[in-house]
Amino acid sequence: MDEAQAVELAIRTVELAREAGADEVEATVSVSRRFHVEARDVTISKLEQSTGKTLGARIFAGGRKASLATSDLSGEGMREALSRAVEQAQFVAVDRFAGLPERFADDAPDLALFDASIVQRAGEGRVDEALELERLIRRNDSRIVNSSGSHYHDVASITAIANSAGFAGAYTSTRATRSTGPVAHDGDVKRTAHYGTAARHVAELESLDAVARTAAERVTALFGARKPPTGAYTVIFEREVASSVLEDVFAAVSAANVAVGNSWLVDRIGEAVGSERVTIVDDGRMRGKLGSSPFDGEGVATRRTVVFDRGTLRSFLYDTYYARKLGAASTGNSTGNGIGTNNFYLERGTESLAQLIAGTQRGVLVLDTIGFATEHASGTYSRGARGLFIENGEIAYPVDEFTIAGTYGQILAGIDAVADDQRFDSPVASPSFRVAEMTISGN
Repeated sequence: MDEAQAVELAIRTVELAREAGADEVEATVSVSRRFHVEARDVTISKLEQSTGKTLGARIFAGGRKASLATSDLSGEGMREALSRAVEQAQFVAVDRFAGLPERFADDAPDLALFDASIVQRAGEGRVDEALELERLIRRNDSRIVNSSGSHYHDVASITAIANSAGFAGAYTSTRATRSTGPVAHDGDVKRTAHYGTAARHVAELESLDAVARTAAERVTALFGARKPPTGAYTVIFEREVASSVLEDVFAAVSAANVAVGNSWLVDRIGEAVGSERVTIVDDGRMRGKLGSSPFDGEGVATRRTVVFDRGTLRSFLYDTYYARKLGAASTGNSTGNGIGTNNFYLERGTESLAQLIAGTQRGVLVLDTIGFATEHASGTYSRGARGLFIENGEIAYPVDEFTIAGTYGQILAGIDAVADDQRFDSPVASPSFRVAEMTISGN
């Protein structure tokens, strides 16, 4: 199925739903071809290849909404499913905020989302990559004796949306990933780590050597780790951990959480929340990035939204429903089922991670966090962690089995340096950053 056929199917779905009695309809067709290989040592432990086709629809009738998802794309199957959905809408409460958007994307920018070489690539080359990653992690350090698997994965997708307001559009995208999880023995302690790279285009992935080397460094960096002393320290969040902090910040600026009071940022638009080094942006129009698309899950044009401007909260992120509910306008962040990120990122700084470390008198570089302890309404942050202790601007020794605690407000306000090591290998991307002081519970 190509883009034109996917759009045709979406339009036909809209017609069938209207015939069944719907007032407004939105149909989404997704076609994905996936390939995944996992290697362990010299053996292929998993090999998967599939093509999936799904149809989703949102149906509005009498101020009520019903949704459906199906992989039965036959005419009879679609008619039956849509007819049932219209009938089921009768049992849903009327919601005055439900309905299609008022405005839709009217442009088709070239966002470089598709890499033809992924579709054309032979399976043997993909398999060889996973096996080579396994070989390389062991070659990097003899203490690496096993792995949780080395992976190559790619997907080529078509997304098409049509609705009863006259909008119809589609785009094709690709994604490829390389990752590995080495296991090493530190005496009687088994150390594990993970590292990967992802991009729209294969040529933009980090090399196999680079992925293996970084993964090997991460698993051996914690050899001999001990608990740090309890106290208040400067904390540097390495870029992958920093991105996980940013994911929680996104949850706080999602209008779905703001609307129900489940966000520590309620009623704080225009307030200085972070330091002047905190500029956070959501942008769906960045060329070639994993969170980019010409329109969101409702057909609304994506855009660049400045969420924090030098520490000041400027905007929440909205889909059509919550924009209506909160008296705002959609920011093009609908997933079709809620609110999601486009490319949500903290703007990079000008210093290297090494310079951030050199400028830290006494602190911790956090390489990994464990567990989940976030209370979104109050913004409380608490995580188990592993990393490296810093003294006098140098790495002193590895540390683990400690807890970092604070609030997201304290984290954003305390950021005093941002590194330049950002990589857009996820829709949520952050460079490493340093927080002046946080509480560490250790020994």
